[in-house]
Amino acid sequence: MAGRTDSNGNEDDFLGSLDDADAVDLRAIARRRVYPRGATVFNEGESSDRIAIVTAGRVKISYFTDEGREVMLAARGPGSLLGDLALIDNRPRSGTVTALEQVEALMVTSADFRLFLESHPRASLCLLGQLAARLREATRRQVEFAAQDSIGRVAARLVELVDEHGEETDEGTRITLPLTQEELAGWTGASREGVSRALQTFRTRGWITTHRRGITVHDRDALRGRAS
Repeated sequence: MAGRTDSNGNEDDFLGSLDDADAVDLRAIARRRVYPRGATVFNEGESSDRIAIVTAGRVKISYFTDEGREVMLAARGPGSLLGDLALIDNRPRSGTVTALEQVEALMVTSADFRLFLESHPRASLCLLGQLAARLREATRRQVEFAAQDSIGRVAARLVELVDEHGEETDEGTRITLPLTQEELAGWTGASREGVSRALQTFRTRGWITTHRRGITVHDRDALRGRAS
């Protein structure tokens, strides 16, 4: 069924949404690749000769402005399909994909993936479901930028990170995605100084604590309220 989520409710898990037989067939035409942290999986502007499916680790998808500023568009984890838009419209890649930690991925040539979709119609429906989920995500982000100030956008992103990349500890919920303040700024459309002020505000109120490349959230409801 299109849009079927995995057991954790992750709509972006393309691999997990496939039937077992389809997943086996897809793995059979793929090559396994390992990327160390910081390695580039795809470059913005290059032609689409292959797609990737993340099986371990997490990546960021970024766009670079003419001034060289990185704008982070999304973070993706296990099960996510990468490079599908360029495959569909035959245009150059619209973003750069970088490993945030060591990443394992299945690489499939564009030609082989098209043949796979043609012979596995249920997989095509799963792909449509993922594209619909990402369209909803993009629409929600547009509303955020129109309706919220920078502090509200930072709060919204922290809530999202807790929901998708949170690990419960005795102190609170630790965000496990290793992001710098520059990356968080690019993701929220704020300056680094704006993100720093927002985090300071949340620390002062006792909602979060910060540590090197990490944040622990103590009051998710307060952040959610500030983001609404």
